Amino acid sequence: MNAKEKYTKSIKEEAKRLGFLSCGISKAGFLEEEAPRLENWLNKNRNGQMSYMENHFDKRLNPTLLVDDAKSVISLLLNYYPAELQNPDSYKISKYAYGQDYHFLIKEKLKELLHFIQSEIGEVSGRAFVDSAPVLDKAWAAKSGLGWIGKNTNLITQKVGSFYFIAELIVDLELDYDVSTTDHCGSCTACIDACPTEAIVAPYEVDGSKCISYFTIELKDNLPQEMKGKFDDWVFGCDVCQDVCPWNRFSKPHNEPLLKPNESILNFSKKDWEEITTETFNKVFKNSAVKRTKLAGFKRNVDFLKK
Repeated sequence: MNAKEKYTKSIKEEAKRLGFLSCGISKAGFLEEEAPRLENWLNKNRNGQMSYMENHFDKRLNPTLLVDDAKSVISLLLNYYPAELQNPDSYKISKYAYGQDYHFLIKEKLKELLHFIQSEIGEVSGRAFVDSAPVLDKAWAAKSGLGWIGKNTNLITQKVGSFYFIAELIVDLELDYDVSTTDHCGSCTACIDACPTEAIVAPYEVDGSKCISYFTIELKDNLPQEMKGKFDDWVFGCDVCQDVCPWNRFSKPHNEPLLKPNESILNFSKKDWEEITTETFNKVFKNSAVKRTKLAGFKRNVDFLKK
């Protein structure tokens, strides 16, 4: 086994030990196929008011602009599928937000992985990315063989579906690179047919400005009246295109203590959410991604859903 193979093997073993579902590695370089796709998507204003998507266009496509002398993109998946689901008669919260905010949890794990690489291999420079920097997570994960980009534009894996977070370590270390996998969506259109707001405008193309997650999390203005009655009771995020995906029959519950749901999230009724106070909001969503909307945004969403 040469040094590259040895390093690659030990990084993947450590990623597993840290609780990551899987780890794939690809050569850092310009994402040629993604460039025209991203440009076209932005030109059509599919990002709505998410103007940050227009920033750092070059960096999104080229990790060597984020990390000097970058050689490898290490992509990692962390399962968030919960063992229990919410009360079915309540307003719905996206499963990824049941527990603590994933950004902090994954950042810590990535720091540990980088520290492991540096202590085992030597002087390696790198940066950790969790969905908050201009990195095309799904494209890198697909390039690294961790799954394929489905018709709902989520990364899908045959063995475990799509309920997981994606993160990266970009390092200036040459490693063994994985090969991408094939698309297994076939003729299925379950996600396109089920989307309540018809946000999947074509196979493999989502209009972000029509997505329930965009409306309930990103949009700071009033919710558009023409969407009234179309949110299917989603108050924060939306999982419809994942819930109907046949590959998610293979989702298995995670065993990450920090992602365990607050009992109130599982048990609250619509009335409980409608009467939520500042104190309850702060208690239920302490360290949660839901805090992004703040109480005012959350109440706006609840009010919009009330019949």
